[in-house]
Order: sequence, then C-alpha cells, then structure tokens
Amino acid sequence: MASKRQPLPQIWVLHGPNLNLLGQRETDIYGREDLKSINSTLGQAGKAAGYRVVCRQSNHEGELVDWVQQAHKKAVGILLNGAAYTHTSVALRDAIAAGDCPCVEVHLSNVYKREPFRHGSFLAPVCLGVVSGLGAASYTAALHGLLSHLSRYDDT
Repeated sequence: MASKRQPLPQIWVLHGPNLNLLGQRETDIYGREDLKSINSTLGQAGKAAGYRVVCRQSNHEGELVDWVQQAHKKAVGILLNGAAYTHTSVALRDAIAAGDCPCVEVHLSNVYKREPFRHGSFLAPVCLGVVSGLGAASYTAALHGLLSHLSRYDDT
C-alpha cells in the first residue's frame, strides 16, 4: 500500500509594485535578472530545504495585504519585497503584525544609497529581518535567513 506524502510546508514570496518589470526597468539599480528567474531560484532552494515556495506579484496594495493575511494561515514564513509600499503602507505593516508568521523584508537595491524617502520602512519593525542591496541575491540571502530561523524556532 502506498503511503500518502505530507505536503511540504510553504514559504510565500510576495513581490510588490513594478517588480514584474525586473530585467527591463532601471537595470543599473535593479539588475538584469527577471522575476521569473528569481522565483525559479527560490523555488529550487526551497525544495532542496524541504519547503514549497509560492511566489506572487502584485501592483495593488490591497492584494498584497490579502496575501499576507492568507500566508498567516497557509505558510510558515514570508519573504516580502513591498517595493514602494515599504515606505508608505500602514495597511501592509498591520497585516504583517496581525499574525505570527515570520516575515523577512527584501530589497534588491541598497535603499540607504538612494533617495531619502526610501530610508524609512513601515515594515521593518514588524519583520524578522531586512535584506537589502545584494541584487537578486537579496532574496536568496533572505530565504536562507528565514530557513535558519525556522530550523531553530519552529516545528515545521
């Protein structure tokens, strides 16, 4: 008799506005790697660690809020690149704070080398950590940090 496999625990990767344009938009700041490639790399790394990585992108604040709320019920961790909403969205901040799913804030660029309005984050105070400035590798570093946290503190 075949045994049923337990589904892999999920890590959700949520990409905010304009990240669908990666590889085309301001490549001097964001690099040439596109979102599909980043998602593929994360999926492979997650699978190797025993997790299913679910990636989503939206240009709409409310949709990102909905996904964060859903992730609290379905995922064991979140990687979130809120993009411009990082600096403006109390709603996204409150959605993160409303649950107990650890969240890592991610940015491709070093926000502190950019315009002053990008230096502040509504999300960072309610996130496990922030990874910024490593290009596409920011996501991989954030995933490894989240996995390390989960292996120490969660029963996944």
